[in-house]
Amino acid sequence: MDEELHRRDIVGVQDFVLLEDFKSPEAFLSNLAKRFQANLIYTYIGPVLVSINPYKTLDIYNDEVIKTYRNVNFYELPPHIFAIADAAYRSMRGENRDQCVLISGESGAGKTEASKKILQYVAATSTHSSDVERVKDRLLQSNPILEAFGNAKTNRNDNSSRFGKYMDIQFNFKGAPVGGHILNYLLEKSRVVHQATGERNFHIFYQLVRSGDQGRLSKYSLTGSPNDHFYLNQGESVEVESIDDRKDFQTVKNALDICDFSESHQDALFSIVASVIHLGDLEFQEDSGVAMVTDKEKVNTIAGLLGCEEEVLLSALHHRTIEAKGEKVKSPLNVDQCLYARDALAKGVYDRLFTWMVQRINISLQQRGKLKCNLMGLLDIYGFEIFQYNSFEQFCINYCNEKLQQLFIELTLKSEQEEYQREGIEWEPVQYFNNKIICDLVEAKPVGIIAILDEECLRPGEPSDQTFLDKLTQTIGSHPHYVSHVTADSATRKTISRDQFRLKHYAGDVTYNIKGFLDKNNNLLFRDLKAAMSATTNIITSQCFPKDELLSKKRPETAAAQFKTSLAQLMEILMSKEPAYVRCIKPNDFKRPAIFDEKIVNHQVKYLGLMENLRVRRAGFAYRRPYEVFFKRYKSLCPATWPNYPGPEKEGVQLLVNHLQYQDDDYRMGKTKLFIRFPRVLFATEDAFQARKHGLATTIQAKYRCFHQRKVYLKMRVSAIMVQCYWRRYAAIKERERRKRAVEIIRKFIKGFMYRKKPECDENREFIRYTKINYLERVKKEAPKTVLDKKWPAPPELLMETSDLLQKLAMRNLMLKYVKTISPSRKLQLQQKVVAENIFKGKKESYPYSVKDQFVDNRLAAHHESLRTSVFEATIKQADEKVLYCTGVTKFDRHGYKPRNRVMIVTDKTIYVLNDKDFKTKDKIPYALVKGIVLSSLTDGIFVIIVSTAENGSKGDLILQSDYVVEAVTKIAMAGNISSMIKISNNGNINHDMMSGKQGIIEFSKGNMYSVKKGKNGQLCVIAPPL
Repeated sequence: MDEELHRRDIVGVQDFVLLEDFKSPEAFLSNLAKRFQANLIYTYIGPVLVSINPYKTLDIYNDEVIKTYRNVNFYELPPHIFAIADAAYRSMRGENRDQCVLISGESGAGKTEASKKILQYVAATSTHSSDVERVKDRLLQSNPILEAFGNAKTNRNDNSSRFGKYMDIQFNFKGAPVGGHILNYLLEKSRVVHQATGERNFHIFYQLVRSGDQGRLSKYSLTGSPNDHFYLNQGESVEVESIDDRKDFQTVKNALDICDFSESHQDALFSIVASVIHLGDLEFQEDSGVAMVTDKEKVNTIAGLLGCEEEVLLSALHHRTIEAKGEKVKSPLNVDQCLYARDALAKGVYDRLFTWMVQRINISLQQRGKLKCNLMGLLDIYGFEIFQYNSFEQFCINYCNEKLQQLFIELTLKSEQEEYQREGIEWEPVQYFNNKIICDLVEAKPVGIIAILDEECLRPGEPSDQTFLDKLTQTIGSHPHYVSHVTADSATRKTISRDQFRLKHYAGDVTYNIKGFLDKNNNLLFRDLKAAMSATTNIITSQCFPKDELLSKKRPETAAAQFKTSLAQLMEILMSKEPAYVRCIKPNDFKRPAIFDEKIVNHQVKYLGLMENLRVRRAGFAYRRPYEVFFKRYKSLCPATWPNYPGPEKEGVQLLVNHLQYQDDDYRMGKTKLFIRFPRVLFATEDAFQARKHGLATTIQAKYRCFHQRKVYLKMRVSAIMVQCYWRRYAAIKERERRKRAVEIIRKFIKGFMYRKKPECDENREFIRYTKINYLERVKKEAPKTVLDKKWPAPPELLMETSDLLQKLAMRNLMLKYVKTISPSRKLQLQQKVVAENIFKGKKESYPYSVKDQFVDNRLAAHHESLRTSVFEATIKQADEKVLYCTGVTKFDRHGYKPRNRVMIVTDKTIYVLNDKDFKTKDKIPYALVKGIVLSSLTDGIFVIIVSTAENGSKGDLILQSDYVVEAVTKIAMAGNISSMIKISNNGNINHDMMSGKQGIIEFSKGNMYSVKKGKNGQLCVIAPPL
């Protein structure tokens, strides 16, 4: 912490005790503002931590920060909530003394977050085991449950705690949490039935309605919209940007599971929450002075959720039982009384549900076994409240803060006095404002405000809020801290109405409106409603409303009396523990980061009593440190103590302060600590140290550099000599090994060459191995890359067989690779070429010239293609036929050899010959009728399709000529699977059948010009030129 003193002009001092002008509120606020703008949200007032809500996430709570603050003296590091937690935790373990951390501040100041951070630190630093982790989980998960049922959105805070909470964490002798216990104070149950504009009801109502589970909503008869329910929509602020109700509901569900709430308990709990929502939707109408529920179906829903009879609940809402002279009489209620009964029931049920839930959490936090434990308490309670409209709740809250302030001042003074006594320094009495006079004004008997309020609630007749105010004025009107309209002077009277009174608290004047004081203090619930609730089958309400309560004739204790009693118990708890304090401040009312509103902050500084606390702390000595800490930091400022001093630190500190010319009144020497009265003395010492550091740093650098460089030089010199020695030896050894290995290798290869033709033995094994590897490398480089490349590297004699196997394997691999790259169309081409080769190779002279050309499936002209589509496909071809080949041909008549232009279409079943003008069928030959196809061996394009005469009658064989005769015949052969029927005539003649059973001959001869014509002998003569 002392390291930051020289930066005090930039980021302020880390401890307000070090402020020179400590009595100035302006100086206090200026220091707070500097630190806030630098994102330094924590500042000390001695042992008290002041925390400002940054309204943004700061990376100062991670595991590394936790490790930094763990087991470190309080003032060694900058202010932090973890420092408070660590100091309390170590004091509890080391001194075996119970601790408590008191967290206070107004709504939105960050009290709940501060308590969470303390729990986070304790969970991270304590020991780990399965039982300990179970307790840690439950301690941490109790927060989401309590926040859901006890927190609400207000105009000042989106997650405002509307109840006070004190949590005791129980630790075993190892410092591990083994259990816990929670006390709750003054739940703001009036919020259940009424919310101011801009505010919401408790979070759990909205979380349940927006849970998103349609089955659950249907079970509890909820619509899924908070706007549909009177108790949830009064504040007109259902939507909150910073809150995700559905996600938060799942968090609450998980927390309930961890804290041992069974499914039946959870169902009963949510049923009660839903019943409260439905209670708010009940409406009444009056008939002849008697009020009745307008919609009994809603009463039926509520009765079903609570597990009571509908008629019993209706009767309790409509009537009130009055006992007079030993007789019970049921009196009907009017509309206003019914509404009052409805709201009282909702508040009563929710208040008792909250108390039951806290008790249930306490059961889950109970330690296993009876062991002696140390305690660390966390008090997260409402801060001082001054609103435009202050009522009974603010009166109780401010009374609580008065008691805490009284305790705070007493304990602070006590700890100061004890420290002075321990160090043997004379204690100087401190003058301060003792707020006991205000506490007595509120709680004293018989003339305290609470006593008068209770008396007014109990007296017979018609007591009212106004009669209560009148009695206050009569009884305590002359008290210096009480003002009413009657007792005020003329100027003050203008600021106080007739239904108000004002108390002068330590934090400022607060004007209270008496409306509702008696009603809220009475805390009454009609006996009929209690009876109805005690008869429910809901497992929670039946416990919250025990039947024994109905037998008691004693009037229930008032809310103020209950609060006074619980507050007295809290004071006893706190007095029995060693306290630590966290004062939370919110910087602005807009919940926005980087905005520091001095007016708002000054108001909180005042009512938190921070200036009073600072004044008490500064009444003596502002700065105190152990001798060893002070001496270690500043001993360089005195020649007699620098660089080393052999004597005790206390004597060294005395020499040091004498050298620095401290005045007698500036300091005191305690037994273990140095006390400095004025911050300016400390600041002057720190400034001198900062100036001295530059000279020290230069001297240290020079000396160290000289030492370091000489050390480096000597080390390098020795290292160089050693490296040279070892390297030369190593290099010589490696050279000898290299030469020896080379000689051995050469000898092996010479012997291997000599024995190369003999079977493998020790002499030739390495040579053969090398020969194999060398040959394989050659094969790798010179092996053929394509199927057509037939080259192969010549093998040595001993690898001839291996070479043949590798060559075959390589060719098979190349073939496989080639085949895998062939497309389906290419494969078909090759298949057709193979069929053509089998038929024509070596048999027909024109075959070699057809090899290079691709076979095509359609050689029709455009106009023929149009006719094929419109005529052949539509009228001639059978539906199950598939066209495989189309081409133009010349047909020679079978009775006079007259040439005719025709179109041949080959399908998978039939050969069609069509008229080229109108595509009329001239010949249709199924493959079953084909007996063979005959061609000449010359270069002509004539082929004769031999047709069975039994089926064909007297038409004779079909004589066709094609420019692509090899392609056409191959297509027919593959389509009809008749390759074996194709014949090549080598004798120069082809015999064929003509019409009427006659025989004809086609004569083939070679010539210069190609011609086909009828000869003088009546035969068809074909002259085929050479290609």
